[in-house]
Amino acid sequence: MALHTQESLSGFIASDPQLTYTERGDARLYVKIGQEHYRKEQDGSFTQTETTFHDLVAFKKTAERAHDRLAKGDSFVAEGYTHPYEYERDGETVQGEEFVAKKVGHDLARTSYEVTRARSRRSVEQEAPSQSARLDAPQQPQPRRSAAAPAAPALGM
Repeated sequence: MALHTQESLSGFIASDPQLTYTERGDARLYVKIGQEHYRKEQDGSFTQTETTFHDLVAFKKTAERAHDRLAKGDSFVAEGYTHPYEYERDGETVQGEEFVAKKVGHDLARTSYEVTRARSRRSVEQEAPSQSARLDAPQQPQPRRSAAAPAAPALGM
């Protein structure tokens, strides 16, 4: 089976995320994002060039979750597609483009945080001994993940 790929985008959140709703009642996130650009010099060093700013939108659950979790200044990565659009303003056609994020989250190379995971039903079932298990049979140790175990901070450069 072929590997499924989509466009990706990374940068930083440059404006406060705005959550609105479409006429159909679907959540819509809008945020201005920034991308820093660098030029590699002959000596191997890098010089920062102009930062560019773009529009990012997301819809439905992705929009709601991104609005709850992302804030101005956060570094992010997103998967989705570029959507070109045009509209009329003062009698002139204005063209633009926005990135439609199907998935979006913090950039682990630039963000440190802890993840709290809820215990899944499967892990609870694995911890409980089976009623049909023989009492005299040797039990194989089961690897366990503690829900209370602290998560290691993300590493990055």
